[in-house]
Amino acid sequence: MSPNYIRSFSEGCLRPPTVIGQFHTLFFGSIRMFFLGVLGFAVYGNEALHFSCDPDKREVNLFCYNQFRPITPQVFWALQLVIVLVPGAFFHLYAACKSIKQEDILQKSSYTGFYIFSVFLRIVLEVAAFWLQIQLFGFKVNAIYMCDVGTLEKKFNITRCMVPEHFEKTIFLIAMYTFTVITVILCVAEIFEISCRRLGLLKTQ
Repeated sequence: MSPNYIRSFSEGCLRPPTVIGQFHTLFFGSIRMFFLGVLGFAVYGNEALHFSCDPDKREVNLFCYNQFRPITPQVFWALQLVIVLVPGAFFHLYAACKSIKQEDILQKSSYTGFYIFSVFLRIVLEVAAFWLQIQLFGFKVNAIYMCDVGTLEKKFNITRCMVPEHFEKTIFLIAMYTFTVITVILCVAEIFEISCRRLGLLKTQ
């Protein structure tokens, strides 16, 4: 790999062409991932071990926990972050192959359109993840979960399960919703900034 290729990739691709885009990269790459990686593990890391039902049997606890969590929040949010990164990764790969510089993105209409499309696709993926998160987790984690164990236990159909640290999980849920809203706002603002620069309302960097 030639030095010119590496220089083109680092200068033209890795740094977004707008101020808001650069802030979004810092926010997305640092704060959001740190919050999920460190605090997310602290809040959800031992949830399955402390999830208990009545009667407190291992098979009942495991059955109800799988019913309570079809997918664990950490896995869902990790997949969300990876999927949302895909449009930008494709653009960076395209820019590297074409040796596109940072200033070219705002000067050539084709590059600008491609970049805006990647940002718009990020918005769509974030909104889709936001809706799916509501369907899976809601906005609040209750202290008691009523589990249907009719297919597992013949004596009863519904049992009560205790959800550990439900208040902390509710706070974390709201925080993740907030992060999604902030990133969508930043993406919309970035498209607006690009449009203003193309129209000459803002000076190019």
